[in-house]
Formats: sequence, C-alpha cells, structure tokens
Amino acid sequence: MDIEQEKMQFLGFSGVYKESYKLMFSWRKIFTQITFTLILPLSFIFLTHIQVSDVLFGKIEHDRENLNDTPLGTPQHQKLLDVTSSDWATFFLFKLLYFIFLLIFSLLSTSAVVYTVASFYTAKEVTFKQVISVIPKVWKRLMVTFLCTVVAFFVYNVMAVLVVGIWALSIGVKSGGVTIFVVTGILFILYLVGLVYLTVVWQLANVVTVLEDSYGYGAMMKSRELIKGKMGLSVIIVLMLHGSFFLIQLLFSMVVVNGWKLFSLGSMERTAWGIVCFLLLSHLFLLMLVFQTVLYFVCKSYHHQIVDKSALSDHLEVYECYQPLKTKDVQLDCHV
Repeated sequence: MDIEQEKMQFLGFSGVYKESYKLMFSWRKIFTQITFTLILPLSFIFLTHIQVSDVLFGKIEHDRENLNDTPLGTPQHQKLLDVTSSDWATFFLFKLLYFIFLLIFSLLSTSAVVYTVASFYTAKEVTFKQVISVIPKVWKRLMVTFLCTVVAFFVYNVMAVLVVGIWALSIGVKSGGVTIFVVTGILFILYLVGLVYLTVVWQLANVVTVLEDSYGYGAMMKSRELIKGKMGLSVIIVLMLHGSFFLIQLLFSMVVVNGWKLFSLGSMERTAWGIVCFLLLSHLFLLMLVFQTVLYFVCKSYHHQIVDKSALSDHLEVYECYQPLKTKDVQLDCHV
C-alpha cells in the first residue's frame, strides 16, 4: 500500500476515502470484473425489488378496494377474496426470493472484495479466477456471522420495545404531553445510536470473518475491540455511506417508481433515471466493501496489531485450499 501500516492509524475519513479510491484505480481491472459479475447483479436485484414490490402492492390495494365495495356472500366477493389471498401469497413469495438472492450476492461480493483488498495489501497480483475460487471457502463463515448479527439486531429491537413498553406503562401514562415528547425523542436518539453501533460492528466483523480465524459471535467481539479508539471514524463512514444509500433509494422510488405520478415523467425519462440510480448504487456497494476493509487495517494499525504481510501473502497464495489468518499471523510486537 502507499501508506505504511504504522501510519494508517492516523487516517481520517478523507484519508480512508483517498486510500480506497487509490486501491480501486490501481486494480481497476479486477474490481471491474467483480463489479460486473457480482455487484451489478446485486444492485439490479435491489432496485428491481423496489419496482416489483410497488407493482404487487398496488395490485393488492386495488383488489382490496374492490373487495370492500363488493357485497358480502356474493360469488364476486368470494372470487375477489381468493384473488387477494393469491396476491399476498405472490407478494411474500417474491420477498422471500428477493431476500435469498440479495443475501447470496451480498456474501459473494463481500468475500471477493475483502480478499482482493487483502491481496493488494501484500502487493501480490491475483487474477479474477483466483478471487472467485476463494468464495466457496468463505461464504459459509460469512453466513454464520450474518445469522449471529441478525440475532443481535433482533434481541436489540426486542429490548428496545420492552424498554419503551415498560416506560409507557409505568411512567408515560402519568406524564404530561411535553414530557412524553421529550422522553420519546431521547429514547429514539438512543435507539439510533445503538443501531449505528451494531451496524459498525457487523460490517467490520465481515472483514474479520474473511481474514482471520474468527467468525460468528467471535468475529463480532473482535470487531467490537477493533473499533475502540476509532469509533468516531467508523460512525462517520457508516453514516456517510448509508446516507448515500438512502438518498439513492429515495431518488429511485420518487423518480423511477413514482415519477409518472409525482413529476409526470415519461417511460424514457424514468428509464434514464433508473440507469443512473443503478450505476450510482453499484459504485456505492463497491465503495462500501472497500471502505470497510481499509477501515479494518486502520483499526489494526491503531491497536499496533500490524498485519504480517508475508503471513498474509502465504495464505493468499494457497487460495485453492484457502485458510483464514490465525491471530498470531496478524499481530506483531506492539510499538508504543
């Protein structure tokens, strides 16, 4: 890398941004191949899901309105009831298929990009074929980490609901309108803070899963330790990237999905905007994965856990029987 590992700990957001783009431009051929093979399908799946969901839900709403206007007990009412049930079944089946394909391409993209960034770090040339060959050995570990993260988010949301419920039942009913508003605002802010923290831990845990011997809750615990001292940088990166993701999604929903209603856009204009959103989202997905991998090395440098390039290179060279890095391979003596 252009920046020595020992100096990476001093990188801020702009430094991580520049280093990520240097990396992508230096190895633009292999990143282009990864983008065309994995990230473009991922973006297509996500945006198509928004469009198709809108169409399916619109049909459900239309059939429900007709059902409400039809007298009970008539053959027409029963027919509309069956159609509505079929619409909901189609809707949920589509959601299930969407989630499966989104998860598959997300895990594959993460494996490929993290592995490629690690290869770049060792200054060792790799081919796209080598990167793809690693994916089958890594995605199962990423799946375990993902499932553990889902459990963590679920428990966190359950705890949040319990806290709000207990407060509402014990204190909230006795409080005035202003107090309820203020306390609700504080609880919501605290909830968002926890949500951002879990997101930071999850994203760095994905990198730990690919490059070290930990996965699942173990990777999450290591990620939690790594971000200590770099929490501010980690939060800024998450907020910036996810904020951009939200804006692209909002743009697609308003201009492409509902552009004919909101802005009277024709099909050609909506298609053009759809292509723009597709390209922006694909670039953002790639940038997210590169960012979180560079952040991993920044956090390692901050804790003086300098990655042994030779050990990392040895592991990457035997990609056909890929083994994750052991803890002893990614730490040298501390430099104080």
